[in-house]
Amino acid sequence: MTPPVLSRRFSLERLRQVPDGAGGYAVVWEILGNLWAELIPQAGGSRMAGELTISRVSCRIIVRAAPVGAPSRPEPGQRLREGVRVFRILAVAETDAKGRYLTCHAEEEGAA
Repeated sequence: MTPPVLSRRFSLERLRQVPDGAGGYAVVWEILGNLWAELIPQAGGSRMAGELTISRVSCRIIVRAAPVGAPSRPEPGQRLREGVRVFRILAVAETDAKGRYLTCHAEEEGAA
């Protein structure tokens, strides 16, 4: 296996509920840290949502491995952010037999 080129910096974020002061809660994205990664685009498509066209691109994002349970290990339901681009993590798997890298199967959505 050729080692990935981890040349892009992403923020790893998780969803968190915080009190809104009125007895309920608000949902915010909390930054857990930064990861260097390689982004590999896959298939894409679009769909209509009312008057908007929503484009969606699936991709693989390769990062250095971290132990299960470590805050730096991506998990499904979290997301990776690169500037204004947001990638929702759908699944995470080990990339190589030695467990040096993880592949995040992710999806980027945006209004076109």
